[in-house]
Amino acid sequence: MLTSVAAMAQYKPADKKSTVEFKVGNFGFDVKGSFTGIQGLINFDSKTPENGNMDITIDANTVNTDNALRDKHLKDEGYFDVKNYPNIHFQSDKVTAEGGKNGTYVVTGKLTIKGKSKDVSIPFTAVQNNDEFLFKGSFKINRKDFGIGGTSTISNELEISLNVYAVKA
Repeated sequence: MLTSVAAMAQYKPADKKSTVEFKVGNFGFDVKGSFTGIQGLINFDSKTPENGNMDITIDANTVNTDNALRDKHLKDEGYFDVKNYPNIHFQSDKVTAEGGKNGTYVVTGKLTIKGKSKDVSIPFTAVQNNDEFLFKGSFKINRKDFGIGGTSTISNELEISLNVYAVKA
């Protein structure tokens, strides 16, 4: 007996329209920054999110805090070490619909920064407009889990906010 399964729609992040931002405390002040260079594939269908997956990379060399000296420092070995680890990578394990909230989901997977991988869960919303999606979410990580920054005046916890526009691949 043959059965047909509809292929899940595949999307690619639109780097120019997407934002990947972070916020971390330093000396009691919030320092904000961003990355560009987002690439990858997102397989997603709001009717069957459990069949979805995400494989995303971000160019670590694009770190931008609107301070050239600080950005150069962040690219060095003690922080993102972009020479040896040019990409930040996220590979999902699962996508689930969040209990009863239409359009709200959680993606769980491995975030890899500087060769160190940690499990993260990212709550997000997915809004579809024709053949495009806007995936929007935020999550927190401990920078020390990834060997970023050593002992310094920077807070260990930082928040990452995502606005990923994705177009049909």
